[in-house]
Amino acid sequence: MNDGLHDAFGHNAWVTRELLLMCQQLTDTQTHVAAPGTYGSIIATLWHTVSSEAGYCARLTGEEAAWDRRADAAPSLEKLTGYVDDLSERWVRFLAHPFDAERIFSVKWHDGRDYNVPAGIVLAQVLHHGSEHRAQVCAALTSIDVTAPDLGLWDFAEATRRAKPHDS
Repeated sequence: MNDGLHDAFGHNAWVTRELLLMCQQLTDTQTHVAAPGTYGSIIATLWHTVSSEAGYCARLTGEEAAWDRRADAAPSLEKLTGYVDDLSERWVRFLAHPFDAERIFSVKWHDGRDYNVPAGIVLAQVLHHGSEHRAQVCAALTSIDVTAPDLGLWDFAEATRRAKPHDS
């Protein structure tokens, strides 16, 4: 039933992991660069992305991460990579069973009010939020003349052998 979501969430984890691995090659100064119009520095944006995803995952699964997703200071890029692997495993477990996409969650909205939001919207937010902020990290990388890795869906499909030439 959730088979199509496995690729979407697999791509989500792969892309974040690839970006984190690439950013581990940067200097501390470079990871603290922010581009105009982005969330913040590279490290802050990556931490925000991963910690927010952990919150969405906890909301949908009822299972909190073993690590502190509410910490103010960003952990090391190496730790963040481990957190992404943890989230990936948690999503695989979640998607292994049918879920009610219309199940309602109370979400604190940007205007301070609580809104009723279906699980399907929360699930879509996971992917959208990650994509938006990873693009911001790539913009910050470009601003310091660092070429971001190829992170598209076709790149994921090829790297994970979900797509392969006919003669393979």
